[in-house]
Amino acid sequence: MTSPNGTSMKFIEATVDGPIGWLTLNRPEKLNAMSPAMLAEFSQGLRQLTASPEVRVVVIRGAGRCFSTGYDIERDSEEIGAPADPVADFERLGGNIDRFLEIWDCPKPVIAAVHGYCLAGATQLCVFCDVTVVTEDAKVGLPKIPVGGGYITPLRTWRVGPKRAKQMSFTAGSTISGATAAEWGWANYAVPADELWTSVTSLAHDIAKTPASILRMKKYAVNRVVEIQGFRASVGLGAETDALLHASADVHRLSDGIRTHGLKEAIRAFENGELNG
Repeated sequence: MTSPNGTSMKFIEATVDGPIGWLTLNRPEKLNAMSPAMLAEFSQGLRQLTASPEVRVVVIRGAGRCFSTGYDIERDSEEIGAPADPVADFERLGGNIDRFLEIWDCPKPVIAAVHGYCLAGATQLCVFCDVTVVTEDAKVGLPKIPVGGGYITPLRTWRVGPKRAKQMSFTAGSTISGATAAEWGWANYAVPADELWTSVTSLAHDIAKTPASILRMKKYAVNRVVEIQGFRASVGLGAETDALLHASADVHRLSDGIRTHGLKEAIRAFENGELNG
């Protein structure tokens, strides 16, 4: 495999192997939790692979034990619940949505290959991908402590319907297996854990047989149907509800718990009802 332009990145690997561009979330010691620096590199890597004439299909995957546990909550708790301009918070949240819309607007098919944990913001990322393949034993779900609301669930609604989206959203830390995620329609299909890379590589090569211009217009046509139904208009709603909640007393209390005690202890306290008000 080769890098598309030789640019070195710390938290993301962008490599080219024939017609496949691999975009790897590479912060395994933090379970690929998405920090601002990692997200900036994600955009950089995606743009590199999009611009590479060799690449016909992009695959997003996670290094180490899992795909990603979502946004770096311990880092974000420094901003969430702290005295801040709600409009600035809205802009920050909207920026992440715009970042993932680059996947949706990418002229090349993008596949998410999911193993281990895929939580919170990582599930948000996957919704924007064209195809999602999961391991049967993957854990797809929400954070164990609810420091926001509405940022991620509206996107899940497009994949699993409103009732199942609410079922998961109302219970902090709710997860489903990869097999259930495929059954519900969140993922395209599920495979045994030891078959994920073989299956995704085979799928990517099969897709890459179709000329790039045809793939581009096929993706555009399907996206336009969903956009006419309201997809693009709805994805930004979560930034509004999250920015509102981040200024609330309840989220202040939960975020203070994370800042004071650390994430693990704050989760324990929340589950025991000690941070619930």
